[in-house]
Amino acid sequence: MRENIKGVAFDLDGTLYPNYRINIRLVPFFLKEVRLISAFGRSRKIIRKEQAISALPQTDFYDYQAEITAKLLGIPADILKEKIDRLIYRGWEPMFKNINLFKGVTETIAALKKAGYKLGLLSDFPPEKKLEYLNLNGGWDAVLCSERFGALKPHPKSFLELAAAMSLAPEEILYVGNSRSYDITGAAGAGMKTAWIKNPLFPGNGLKKPKPGFSFSNYRQLHDFMLL
Repeated sequence: MRENIKGVAFDLDGTLYPNYRINIRLVPFFLKEVRLISAFGRSRKIIRKEQAISALPQTDFYDYQAEITAKLLGIPADILKEKIDRLIYRGWEPMFKNINLFKGVTETIAALKKAGYKLGLLSDFPPEKKLEYLNLNGGWDAVLCSERFGALKPHPKSFLELAAAMSLAPEEILYVGNSRSYDITGAAGAGMKTAWIKNPLFPGNGLKKPKPGFSFSNYRQLHDFMLL
């Protein structure tokens, strides 16, 4: 085992599978609901900017997210909250059936578990059904969603909650993610060690963002870094 690391935690989307695979399946939805998707994305950027200034998590995250999105669209917030839940949160989940993971993900996670590392997962979107469809729903010591703590990445709140759920100090955890802006910045800000998986299509993307402790382009490299 790598010295001073007792747990390995992962982001989900874009980290355990390539984002383009799910995006291709979602093209018909994006075309049909382009205004909703645009406003939804803008609302999350607004929330992140506000949290960067105030450093306070949002206690009523889903209501607040719907409120901002509704203002952008000119739709009542209660109607939009139901629509976001139905079309985005629950509607996207079945799309993850039979999505191919990055090569070596399953083997690497199993090897880390066998070696005695605690395993965690922290995603901005609810991960449970996705993990089930991806056949990755077993063996985790902690599976968390940052939204449920009212704090999207890179806010440190959810990363600290992850460390607590894993019963480890933040500095004992290596957090693996694909976004240097959200995953690496957030994990490092909470005191965790970091590993960045490069986008196979755009390996230089995000190079101006905070530097991770370890960078890799395939899971064999992460496996060897942690276990050899």
